Amino acid sequence: MMRITVLTVPDCPNAPAVEERLAQALDGREAVVERVDVGDPEQAARLGMTGSPTVLIDGADPFGLPGAQGSLSCRSYRGPDGRAEGAPSVVDLRRALDVADFTGNCDCSSPDEVDWAGGDASPP
Repeated sequence: MMRITVLTVPDCPNAPAVEERLAQALDGREAVVERVDVGDPEQAARLGMTGSPTVLIDGADPFGLPGAQGSLSCRSYRGPDGRAEGAPSVVDLRRALDVADFTGNCDCSSPDEVDWAGGDASPP
């Protein structure tokens, strides 16, 4: 069964949005979903949180960028309309879940993540 972990800082304003979108994306799929509040940089690095919120599917960050460091900062994602959002879109979450279902892992990095400052964090 798929295991999904949502890593957030305490009181993350984007946690409700990511959880709602994840529920929509799952759409009846069986998965164990847990939320973990991360309180310090060492824990963020150990768990693979590169900003809040981070979604891990079977331990992998489908939206992560190679070399990203653990961070307690806010994380944002490029939405379907190209604007920065505080959580991955339902469409992007479904795609990540489909890849994980099909391949058995979630090596499905998206080049659409942007950093909180609004700069493009896509690989060259």
